[in-house]
Amino acid sequence: MSVGLRPSPFRHALKLMRIGRVMARYGVLDDARAAGITGVWYWPSLLIARRERHLPPGQRLALALQKLGPAFIKLGQTLATRYDLVGETYARDLATLQDKLPPFPFTQVKGIMEQEFGQSIEQLFREFDPMPVAAASIAQVHKATVENGRKVAVKVARPGIAQRFADDIAFFRWLAALLSLKFPAVRRLRLPRVVDTLEQSVKLELDLRMEAAAASEVAENMRQDEGIRVPGIDWGRTGATVLTMEWMEGTPLSAITAADVPPQQAPVIVRNLMNGFFHMVFRDGFFHADLHPGNVFLQKDGTLVLVDFGIMGRLDMQSRMYLAELIAGFLQRDYMAVAEMHRAAGYIPRDADVGAFAQACRSIAEPIMDLPLAEISIGKLLTQLFAITDTFQMETQPQLLFLQKSMMLIEGMARRIYPETNMWHLSEPPIREWMEKNLSLRGRARQQWHELRQRLERLPMWLDQMEVILAREANKPDVPLPTLAVMPALHGPSLVIGALAVLCMVLFVLH
Repeated sequence: MSVGLRPSPFRHALKLMRIGRVMARYGVLDDARAAGITGVWYWPSLLIARRERHLPPGQRLALALQKLGPAFIKLGQTLATRYDLVGETYARDLATLQDKLPPFPFTQVKGIMEQEFGQSIEQLFREFDPMPVAAASIAQVHKATVENGRKVAVKVARPGIAQRFADDIAFFRWLAALLSLKFPAVRRLRLPRVVDTLEQSVKLELDLRMEAAAASEVAENMRQDEGIRVPGIDWGRTGATVLTMEWMEGTPLSAITAADVPPQQAPVIVRNLMNGFFHMVFRDGFFHADLHPGNVFLQKDGTLVLVDFGIMGRLDMQSRMYLAELIAGFLQRDYMAVAEMHRAAGYIPRDADVGAFAQACRSIAEPIMDLPLAEISIGKLLTQLFAITDTFQMETQPQLLFLQKSMMLIEGMARRIYPETNMWHLSEPPIREWMEKNLSLRGRARQQWHELRQRLERLPMWLDQMEVILAREANKPDVPLPTLAVMPALHGPSLVIGALAVLCMVLFVLH
């Protein structure tokens, strides 16, 4: 995100003053004082505080972030997944942060089209509605028709949005470094990594080709899944600033209640929603990380349509195994196994008190597990688990926090359509199927063989690099050997031992 010149610390300080003024207007600084953070800014802030001070603190913060602009809205949405940073109440209020802004003029839409494709909007589309159907912080969506009469949805990026985000991300990084330096206690929260996560997410959202690719990948993964569809991409009318996709009729779940869905259809819709989500997470390791009710549409026949693939989450095999074993451990109420698994995965320090962590897991799970099955929430379980990170100095895992947020959203949507939804009952079949395939002895053997094949594919590169090292060591013994990215540098006898080890491995596999 290296657009334009890097803002100076002086500009960052000026921006910080502006942010302080906005926070004061919405009474957010009152909460800082209540938390024991005082300063000369507090009493003057009372003079400019607005009427919103009567609202709950999290809602006031959400209003302030919305006032500060697109990047701050995205920051608030990221913080909504960070219960360890802002607490459960703030996170819940920030999760309602609306990503809605006034639309930009149609003349700018036409200019973006011509710049992206070198053609006028009239050449690209037979009809194009100048009034957008939705406008958010990064882009707005228009309805259009192409030459064969097919209806499409056209997403157009806001002009100048890349530069604005670049400036704000630079500010966030400066502030995160400053806070980490000044307050050692916050280093565990890895604020710079939070900013990295936000920047990576925004980068992908700003390039609409990446969103198109994500939608295409999800559509391919879910092509056999029942009751769920993803709009097709019109690649000929898609570029970095314009995304054109199939127009699909439907009603957003945000506008639907249980009374709007036929009783016999509701449990089927919820089952398809939950199966689709767990397939994305466990089977594919690639899931929609912003699956709020406005991004899921319900068609008349009960088919669910997923849209807006700007924010995605990926889980590697280790994370998926961790999650499956975590859920299985809680289901069996084997809290010591859950604690040991956390230590083995490196999520808690090696010297952490495993017994105390198991006790903490029990304190989280027992009140939830004793509820009727229909009221048990996997999302709430993950939320409370991540909330104890401070006590046990757990390093936060951004991809799992994305998942926890998505789980809460999915559960909310499911119970909105069918209040009697039994989350454990619906989640068990896809998770159990995946566990039997991947966590059984055969599954683990298959995974080990896959990893071994990947290493063997890299073997020629390793041998080439060892040959280079041998040549350098023979010709220039005084020159330091480079550190290799794929294997440690070997010196003298270690080099010979390493080469023999590789040779033995090859002979063993061939045998």
